[in-house]
Amino acid sequence: MELIEIIGLVAATLTTSAFVPQVYKTWKHKSTRDISFTMYLAFFVGTMLWLYYGIQHQSLAIILANAITGILVLFMLFLKLIYK
Repeated sequence: MELIEIIGLVAATLTTSAFVPQVYKTWKHKSTRDISFTMYLAFFVGTMLWLYYGIQHQSLAIILANAITGILVLFMLFLKLIYK
C-alpha cells in the first residue's frame, strides 16, 4: 500500500470518527433541537457524491470514509425525524 493511501485512510478515520460523539450524544439524550436537518441532508448528498467519486477512482480511503459517514449521517437524519 502506498504512503498516500495510508495518509488517506488515516484522514478518513479521523474525519469519519468525528461524527461518532455527536451521533452518540443525540441518541443518548434523545434531543435533536440544535441539529439542522437541512445541513445534514445537504451533507448526506455531498457524502454520497464523494462516495461515487471514490468508487469511480477506486480510492479505498474515499470509499470507506464516505460510506461510513453516510451511514452516520443517515442515522442522524433518522434521529432528527424521531426526536423532533
